[in-house]
Amino acid sequence: MRTTTTVTAPEPGLGTTPRSTPRRALDWRLRFGALSLIWGFSFLLIKVGTHGYAPFQVTLGRLVFGTAVLAAAMAVKRERIPRGVHTWVHLTVAAFLLNALPFSLFAYAELTIPSTLAGICNATSPLWGMALSLVALSEDRPTRVRVAGLGLGFLGVLTVLGAWQGFHGLDARGTAMALLASLSYPIGWIYVRRTLADTGFSALSMTGAQLFLATLQLAVVTPLFTSFPSRFAVLPLLAIVALGTLGTGLALLIQYGLVTEVGPTTAQMVTYFIPVIATGAGVAVLGESLRWSTPVGAVVVLAGAALTQVRGVRSGSGGVGVRRRVRVRGGWSRSSPRP
Repeated sequence: MRTTTTVTAPEPGLGTTPRSTPRRALDWRLRFGALSLIWGFSFLLIKVGTHGYAPFQVTLGRLVFGTAVLAAAMAVKRERIPRGVHTWVHLTVAAFLLNALPFSLFAYAELTIPSTLAGICNATSPLWGMALSLVALSEDRPTRVRVAGLGLGFLGVLTVLGAWQGFHGLDARGTAMALLASLSYPIGWIYVRRTLADTGFSALSMTGAQLFLATLQLAVVTPLFTSFPSRFAVLPLLAIVALGTLGTGLALLIQYGLVTEVGPTTAQMVTYFIPVIATGAGVAVLGESLRWSTPVGAVVVLAGAALTQVRGVRSGSGGVGVRRRVRVRGGWSRSSPRP
């Protein structure tokens, strides 16, 4: 859902398709809407899954079915598996930071907080990313607009949490887990940019390997902290299957197509629809309560997050573009030429 580089070269106009991109049967706007719905409903599916299974079991199931979808796509496209010891070591770390850890934290968080709050906490990831990039990535220089966006975003977080009421009625542990999960994503992105930026392998193969490693990590951890289910609750199980096949596997494939067709800047706008859909789904389907501060704070968070993505055009670029890998939500893609 998020990228870690910006595009300064012109992107395709709305409704147009780059010459190098084959025409797709389904318009990109429809796929963009579908991706927003899938990721927005993911928090509801996590909540339903935890009604019948332990959080680690929910995460393991999600990764198993998500990996299966990407493995099938790799087989159809005859993608080769990444090679090299160093590549797999770095992918193991990336799998932990970008999949195993945040997925598990969100599952544990939703034991005690509403799915609406979890979805809004997820939207803080660009704020964490901007704050971290200022000290970890020399290419991301602070500007007044971005610093203002950072401050505005965290003001929105305080509004969502009801800081003026002393966080009354808020489960601190669950909220902290959700915020830590959102923090884990940019930490993982920064690590990836430093270690796996130019491996020569495709986005699909790298993500498939990453999800496979995350699945192995959860397969080791889950039996240590949970017991085998005595019965299999059908509705929570179906939620886990949907979470893995749709919210993890299919969603990443859709995201790749969007990045290729309309560029990462447009594709990453899905970030700003996810908390809206997550809130609507939680209230309408699960009957979760909604205070006025939640939607108001969410709007402030999204506005701040949008401002943190604004970057000035660097002078003296000479118009020479280079290709850089960018992160999408738990996966890989490539940006348009960047000066």
